Amino acid sequence: MIKDAIVERFVQLCKERSISYTHLARLAGVSPSTVYSMLQPDRRDVSAITVKKLCDGLELCIVEFYDCDIFRNLPPEIE
Repeated sequence: MIKDAIVERFVQLCKERSISYTHLARLAGVSPSTVYSMLQPDRRDVSAITVKKLCDGLELCIVEFYDCDIFRNLPPEIE
């Protein structure tokens, strides 16, 4: 669920800033395949380093990235 929330947040940020996922990759200095593998529901290949690089590319503090309702309303991973 956390990976889905991370992807949802990046999708939201790209829409807000009117940038493509390829442009996001360029801004962050990662390959477009890194971003697209993160977006694929069957893969959701997300690492902490990738999140940090994407935030840096968006000139967004990582604290600001996680400071939104998407993360505040996450259900527990352990039940």
